Amino acid sequence: QVQLVESGGGLVQAGGSLRLSCVVSGIIFSINPMGWYRQAPGKQRELVAGITSVGTTNYADSVKGRFTISRDNVKNTVYLQMNSLKPEDTAVYYCKVGRGAMIYWGKGTQVTVSS
Repeated sequence: QVQLVESGGGLVQAGGSLRLSCVVSGIIFSINPMGWYRQAPGKQRELVAGITSVGTTNYADSVKGRFTISRDNVKNTVYLQMNSLKPEDTAVYYCKVGRGAMIYWGKGTQVTVSS
């Protein structure tokens, strides 16, 4: 079955950096779009960044210039480099793969940014 395993979350001070990774198995990774989403307590899950199969990226306005999404189709892995972190970036970060009716989610990794 399709599995997504996120890692790289943790506690960091404001202004610091983290790199999230998501390893995908059970699906043809290279042809699928990938995305990072986040959900803070009491808020809806929101798109942070997406990347298509050919590498086109898009970002939420709140993270533009600070976060970078990338993918390695050999390692079946998508990354989210997060720089200049702010307390408002605190959330559970989820990885998503697929499109339409074929969408799969990871279990999430906690990112906490202290002020």
